[in-house]
Amino acid sequence: MFRFLFNYKKSRPKLASEAFRKGDFETHKKLHSPEHIGNEPWHKTEQGKYIGQAVYGASDGIVTTFAAISGIAGASLNPKIAVIVGLANLFADGLSMAIGDYLSEKSEREYIRAEKERELWEVEKMPEAEKLEVKEIYKRKGLSGEKLDNLVDAITSNKEIWVDTMLHEELGLFEDDTNPLKSAIVTFLSFVIAGFMPLIAYVFASQGSFLAQNQFLLSCVITGMTLFFVGALRQIVTGVKWYKGGLEMLLVGGLSAAVAYMIGWLLEKVVRIPTL
Repeated sequence: MFRFLFNYKKSRPKLASEAFRKGDFETHKKLHSPEHIGNEPWHKTEQGKYIGQAVYGASDGIVTTFAAISGIAGASLNPKIAVIVGLANLFADGLSMAIGDYLSEKSEREYIRAEKERELWEVEKMPEAEKLEVKEIYKRKGLSGEKLDNLVDAITSNKEIWVDTMLHEELGLFEDDTNPLKSAIVTFLSFVIAGFMPLIAYVFASQGSFLAQNQFLLSCVITGMTLFFVGALRQIVTGVKWYKGGLEMLLVGGLSAAVAYMIGWLLEKVVRIPTL
């Protein structure tokens, strides 16, 4: 199942990286043939643009919700409080995270756009100075003589490439066509969907005595499975092996929940929180 999830539409560089790690020279060589390089889609697919937001949104959602539930369980409070606090936390934090993501993406796009306009103005108004800057950039990289001059001439012969080179090499900025609104929506939905997992046993507790009597235990089991699954999905973004990503996420989420549980337990003992 995981192999299916993590092998769909893999890019040529990703496949080459896997072949390199496995020592598969033939596959690595094949992926560097002219036909493979020429057919490489250099831009992210529409779906692939938002995988990072979905994975990290889901990670935050499930950890924060489960931590809140664990604190309530540790304090031996009424399970209904877990539903109220969990849902309130889920939607409030999800919305806050989505808004933050939107503003961050929007601000970054605006900043890059402003810097690109400035670089374009400088190229048009001070071409010789900008050409000298390009030359200095690649001179510092070790080029010199005729090779350096030819490269500078090639770059500065195309205004778009020239401006992009200044953005990348001088300012360290890279344009991204990700839509800030779509990014925010993906973040919110992934946060809410994954964050709801720890609440399932509580929300449906009235459907059976077993659910009602083992709400926190079932929540732990469901959350553990979801944590591992979401952590495994990080392989799409980070390239880490899926089982390592799953175990890391399970460990981090479990540690956060354990801390929250202990704090709730200690407060209940020290402050004597009334059982509601």
